[in-house]
Amino acid sequence: MEGVPPPCGPGPGATYYVAVHLEIDRADIRSRRIADTTAPVDAAPGTVVMRLEEFALTANNVSYAFSGEMLDYWGFFPTEPGWGRLPVMGFGVVTSSAVEGIEPGGRYFGFYPAADHHVVTATPTRAGFVDAGAHREKHAMAYRSFDRADPAATADDESYYLLLRGLFVTSHLCEDFLADNAMFGAGQVVVTSASSKTSLALAHEVGRRGEARCIGLTSAANLEFTRATGLYDEVFTYDDIESLDTAIPAVVVDMAGNAGILGRIHRRFGESLGHSCRVGATHWEETGSLSGLPGPKPEFFFAPSQLAKRGKEWGRVELESRMGSALALFLADARRWLRLERVAGAGSLLGTWDDLVGGTVDPAAGHVLSL
Repeated sequence: MEGVPPPCGPGPGATYYVAVHLEIDRADIRSRRIADTTAPVDAAPGTVVMRLEEFALTANNVSYAFSGEMLDYWGFFPTEPGWGRLPVMGFGVVTSSAVEGIEPGGRYFGFYPAADHHVVTATPTRAGFVDAGAHREKHAMAYRSFDRADPAATADDESYYLLLRGLFVTSHLCEDFLADNAMFGAGQVVVTSASSKTSLALAHEVGRRGEARCIGLTSAANLEFTRATGLYDEVFTYDDIESLDTAIPAVVVDMAGNAGILGRIHRRFGESLGHSCRVGATHWEETGSLSGLPGPKPEFFFAPSQLAKRGKEWGRVELESRMGSALALFLADARRWLRLERVAGAGSLLGTWDDLVGGTVDPAAGHVLSL
């Protein structure tokens, strides 16, 4: 079968082939392995077999791993106890299908495990299909959908889409949540981990609405890059938190997950902080207690909740139209500051993961991988 490794196993007529998955130690996300697995050559009834062509790896995936237990990201693609298969945004090709309406050769965008293949219990939809596996029923539809790839898209178009679409949706919905609540009375949005792609997407959306200033906080090493994007009204290092202007009420959107930094922001703004929104965990090793802070209690933002709310209010067609238009603007702008880096092979995948977890990735780089 075209695009599928040759069958192997215990003799002639074997119906599976050797495959690989990236797996993360759920107790320590710095520990990872490439696990040998098997994939069917022919799809079982009700399923499709897919070859994963390429996928993106960003700090957003580190947040998935860090919050894998709490938000059940490890439940997407179950494996042996103690290990988790990392969810990634990717493009895959159907190599075998036993579902009417889903043909071999079709290319689809969606959430996959970081691997070279994926098997889905599939139900066709208008845009493609959804994962209808029993273990996926409790997960938001946004994480279960596989949409047909745009045949007119170039390789670069697809790479930017892979890198930015998922995190943009989170940032777009976060900004919409803040606006939906009248910015909690604030006139400025303070964003931690400002050089991260999720933060840059949020800054883009805050600027597009134009109703509040956007203030970025980043490390000294990433200060020049973050300012050069032009997406923030002002950018400061974490050393400057105690000098931030408190005359304008603020909300904080925490992409870093660093308890010390978030605590300093709360103490700086006190009661002039309208809302404390926790989104990411780029500083995943710096967690700690957030009890007893002045100002509002930090609350996690769960994008699927806002997505469902707007879907009910606007209808799915209107919601998709608005989000699609906003995403197109961001993707076009991102080509100014985001450099594509395509790498292949298990070694490159492990190395990229190590760099992301260690916080040593160049913020101007966007990594697209394949196995």
